[in-house]
Amino acid sequence: MATATFVSCDVIDSDRELVERHRYGDRAAFEEVYSRFATMVYNLALRLGGDESEAADCTQETFLRVYRYLGGFRGKSSLKTWVFRVALNCCRSRYKRQAARRRVVESRDAESLERFADTVRDPEQSAMASDVSERVRCALLEVPVVFREAVILRDLQGLSYDEVASVLGIRIGTVRSRIARGREQIRRIMEPDR
Repeated sequence: MATATFVSCDVIDSDRELVERHRYGDRAAFEEVYSRFATMVYNLALRLGGDESEAADCTQETFLRVYRYLGGFRGKSSLKTWVFRVALNCCRSRYKRQAARRRVVESRDAESLERFADTVRDPEQSAMASDVSERVRCALLEVPVVFREAVILRDLQGLSYDEVASVLGIRIGTVRSRIARGREQIRRIMEPDR
């Protein structure tokens, strides 16, 4: 049974307006799309592949595709969901092409994921949180990509189950299953003694 994704009318109208403005050659419309979604796309690409330069390249390639095909956006989903779908497809094809050459880097600079100053924690707590974040990042890279995509979209990008289903082009039950299996594999990797 499919469930409907409820998107506010204001968001839908804003999406449609941006697309229409883009169709008529308004460059500011695309710039607004880019400013809304660039960080989310970069973080998705980084978390899927684990490499900063690849994530930057994939983000650039994604927005080239968005620019080219934005006029064809029909509004069957939110613009956010559509951009994530474009980004995911771009990442999949890019990482598939480079899988033979690419190797997973074991340690990453602490700045590899978007970080913000933590004024609530003391330095020791911040260091522990950073260590946990790094362990989660490494564990994510060990999880099969079908589970990794679902977990990243839901838990790290904050998409609803319906939005994840739309981005991945699968049923909501499959989304729930992939997320549960992905979380379980991450837990096993991070806590091997259990």
